Amino acid sequence: MSAPSLHLEAREITKSFAGTRALAGADLALSGGEIHALLGVNGAGKSTLSRVITGHVQRDSGDIFLKGRKLDLRSPREAIEAGITMVMQETSLVPDMSVIENIFLPHLGRPGRLSYAVMRRQADDILAELGQAGALSPDVEVRKLSVAQRQLVEIAKALALKSDLIIFDEPTASLSPGEVERLFDVIIRLKQAGCALVFVSHRLEEVFALTDRVTVMREGRTVAASVATGSLNQAELIRLLVGREIGQIFTQHAPRSTTQRPLVLEVEHLSALPAVRDVSFDLRQGEILGLGGLVGAGRSETVEAIFGLRPRNGGTMRLQGKAFAPRSPTQAIRAGIGLVAEDRRVQSIVPDFTVRENLLLGHLGAHRGFGLAYGKFTDRIDALMARLELPKGRLSDASMFNLSGGMQQKIIIARWLLLEPQVLILDEPTKGVDIGTRASIYAILRDIAARGVGVIVVSSDFQELLGVCERIVVMSDGVTTANVESALLDEEKLTLFAAPRSSMETNLTLLRELISTYGGSAFWAIIDGERVFCLNVVRRDDGVDTGLVPGATPMFEETRIARALAARSEAFVTEPETALQTLIVDVRTPRGHDLGAIGLVLPADRPPPDAAAIRARITRLFEHGV
Repeated sequence: MSAPSLHLEAREITKSFAGTRALAGADLALSGGEIHALLGVNGAGKSTLSRVITGHVQRDSGDIFLKGRKLDLRSPREAIEAGITMVMQETSLVPDMSVIENIFLPHLGRPGRLSYAVMRRQADDILAELGQAGALSPDVEVRKLSVAQRQLVEIAKALALKSDLIIFDEPTASLSPGEVERLFDVIIRLKQAGCALVFVSHRLEEVFALTDRVTVMREGRTVAASVATGSLNQAELIRLLVGREIGQIFTQHAPRSTTQRPLVLEVEHLSALPAVRDVSFDLRQGEILGLGGLVGAGRSETVEAIFGLRPRNGGTMRLQGKAFAPRSPTQAIRAGIGLVAEDRRVQSIVPDFTVRENLLLGHLGAHRGFGLAYGKFTDRIDALMARLELPKGRLSDASMFNLSGGMQQKIIIARWLLLEPQVLILDEPTKGVDIGTRASIYAILRDIAARGVGVIVVSSDFQELLGVCERIVVMSDGVTTANVESALLDEEKLTLFAAPRSSMETNLTLLRELISTYGGSAFWAIIDGERVFCLNVVRRDDGVDTGLVPGATPMFEETRIARALAARSEAFVTEPETALQTLIVDVRTPRGHDLGAIGLVLPADRPPPDAAAIRARITRLFEHGV
């Protein structure tokens, strides 16, 4: 009999699929009021074990105890009735139903009548708890939502069940840093309420930040059970996961000029309404460029427009110096562009095709003439499979879904490498893959960039963008807001550049109020070292030019207020050459997070107002949650 303190215990669980052993003696022990990480590389068996516990899959052998009583689940419905819920990595929503209908979908099979008014109130409360009040309408059809929004609905559906054991299977894979923080707050509140929580993630920084204990699986077995998270460091955890050292996952790169490399892609004022309003950037040969932003920024829609998947309303593009305006993906493929889409199950995989046929899908788009011409790729496929550490024998598998998520992603990347593209675009390339596969994919990106291919990486993982990309173009509300070398950025700066303009309207209002009262110019920026990262500028007097431009990152001496930026005085500072007078006030959130600085710049001929009163006014506003 299980110990009374345990909420759930799974012992020696085995499961095979068509002769393939997925679980070979897996164990898991959970306590109430605990966040327990369940970890393993792709194919280790953690998702299968989660599905066994939640009734989605029937085990072959082994025992499960819930609160000391033996549990034999025959369906997910029985698991829900027992208080067990799972937030799926691949969402299980009904696309033709609304958000609110999907949130309460599990309730439809229960006896009694449902009150739509009650469901709406509860849905509004749950969405507000996830930070989606006003951003995600309960009435919109799920098919119209982004991948990240669908993931949030999946989480909301689990929360509506009020279960006391919840398994979160890669819940943050599609979420922005802000949404991840909101979710973590919710998970911690569930823990404090006594729930037993399983957190499956490939992001080790999340594991260390959130979880209490760790269970690690490898090849269907539990190799480390209920280890205190605080007793491990990252290197030790990686060794448990992969059984070996994998070295530094990111390669450190110093700032270097890319202007000597030829331009391969130029995008100017691209518009693909409603998601893409004004996007501009360029890409050079052999460069890895990041496209960053939060959910709803329009990143995926931008690359879809470049690839011919989404109609454009305006703007121009040039590929290798020539006008480029694809009306379909076929035209983009033939021009030398490949796209690894965000949702591989929906956008990149044909379920009825074999692995080899899926691998050669890109070739079918580029091929002209009769026949399939598969034969000419045999040697190249063999070389690619070896390079990507993929077993050749899996090419004959009847379905890509027989492969792990990491292997699926490698096959999709290989699809485009076969065509030797000029530009390769990858949208969330490491979503749902393990640390070992991530390191392998990053090495592949560096390798193909070294061969002269221009690479664009779209990612919600700011650490990934900073670690992999040489330069990052930041988007917010369908507009590019910054274009900065990644070595100059950190996650805090990226988050502020990426913040939705709508959510920063209060800050803009403050800048406008300052110049309305005092004249001159007002700015919002991050000041770091001898460099200023400008987030916004508002000017009233034409004669007051600070030298700051939104999205720019000049050194102090490149601005017209260098002395004030260096001094950071509590009083107005006068510039020696221009006599401009500048007051800079550092601002923080009520929880102490750095939001940069607010600056007021006045012309030389104006007596400076009371600096202490202005500082108090700004500080008071931010202390109240501006």
